[in-house]
Amino acid sequence: MGTNRRIFLKNTLLTTLVGLVTSSSLLKWGMALANTWPADLFNAKTVRDALGGHEGSASSDIVLKANEPAENGAVVQVTVESALPGIESIALLVKDNPHPLSAVFLLGPGVQANITTRIKMSRTSEVIAVAKVGDQYFSTTKEVQVIVGGCGE
Repeated sequence: MGTNRRIFLKNTLLTTLVGLVTSSSLLKWGMALANTWPADLFNAKTVRDALGGHEGSASSDIVLKANEPAENGAVVQVTVESALPGIESIALLVKDNPHPLSAVFLLGPGVQANITTRIKMSRTSEVIAVAKVGDQYFSTTKEVQVIVGGCGE
């Protein structure tokens, strides 16, 4: 009976130790991402400030789809698709929202851009999708009608 208890305690201690080491390394990795996240861009009041001064040139290679009209501005489904090679990130902005930047998606190498998400819209507005490819920015816009606003205004 003493042998089974020792094996049980040994395995429990080992499992706990592995869990602590794994969780501490994940915590540090998450903290590293949090330190590089552009929180100030999400607090920006204008589209230009939210883009960090980068203007995207209009591109027909980016397709922006949204449910229209959006019955509830609190949950507007938006899809962005593009076959542009080398897209590093895609940002979604709503021009007339109190804080225009709604989402930023970071894409890995070789990933084809096809993103669907839900955003909040305070009222009918232009939705802007901006794709970053290297040092260049490409964008497309779509006017989305909202029946009931969703930003608490």
